[in-house]
Amino acid sequence: MAPSEQTSQPFKAALWMLGAIASFTLMAIAGRAVSVELDTFELMMYRSLIGIAIVVSIGAALGTLKDVQTGNMKLHMFRNLSHFAGQNLWFAALMMIPLAQVVALEFTSPIWIALLAPIFLSEKLTKLRVLVAFFGFIGAMIVAQPDFSNIEPGVLLALGAAIGFAGSAIFTKLLTRKERITSILFWLTVMQAIFGVVCASIDGDVAVPSVSLIPWVGLVAVTGLAAHFCLTSALIHAPATIVMPFDFARLPVIALVGVLLYAEPLEFTVILGAVIIFGANYFNIAAENRLNKRVKAQVT
Repeated sequence: MAPSEQTSQPFKAALWMLGAIASFTLMAIAGRAVSVELDTFELMMYRSLIGIAIVVSIGAALGTLKDVQTGNMKLHMFRNLSHFAGQNLWFAALMMIPLAQVVALEFTSPIWIALLAPIFLSEKLTKLRVLVAFFGFIGAMIVAQPDFSNIEPGVLLALGAAIGFAGSAIFTKLLTRKERITSILFWLTVMQAIFGVVCASIDGDVAVPSVSLIPWVGLVAVTGLAAHFCLTSALIHAPATIVMPFDFARLPVIALVGVLLYAEPLEFTVILGAVIIFGANYFNIAAENRLNKRVKAQVT
């Protein structure tokens, strides 16, 4: 069972989010590498099939396969449909616009989460959380600088991915109240493998990656699972409205990767946006920690 807001542990959640940030960054690099041969549906199919083998192997070794449940299949379906759509749009956007812009536009997700969490998760929509999401979004827009008078398809895909990821986060939080991580990851890989096989087979031509790209496909699968494990663990330790804005820290990391690996320009706006993003997350976590201390003091 996930802790309540009063007993949340934002610093532990932050540590898990550092793992998620590293995993998502490596997945972006691997995703670009395999795009020369695989479309997004094929990539998701192979990633999920490899993921099933990883989850089952680790679950068997740790004795956690018994945690897999079938009582919340509707939630799993909504969660995985949201994520499958968001992930496919995200991989597609990676091929069209700079990495920093993809991630910056993806960071509209906390806005949707902040609005939906009170409805679906019964979490409080405090003024601080609204401000954190707002300033994080402003920082992301400073970095991305999208031209709204002539919006590129990649921008629209990245925004669609943000909506899909927001829905996935909401349903993941609901699942963490009822199921353990092994069950959540098992159904993630199984359902998305089915979605991937169906979508990749529609045109009757499923590409097989070359030998040189197989390690990259494997890296996409491993980092994808690691990212979800870290994200789910973070959501166990803190509310979604605390966890997701911390993901803004991924932006300066991915911007630096774009500079070093793909010769994408690193402008002053990236630094300015990163400062705003880190500042918003610092105050968010610090305020939550102060709240926890006051609650503990009242209890004792």
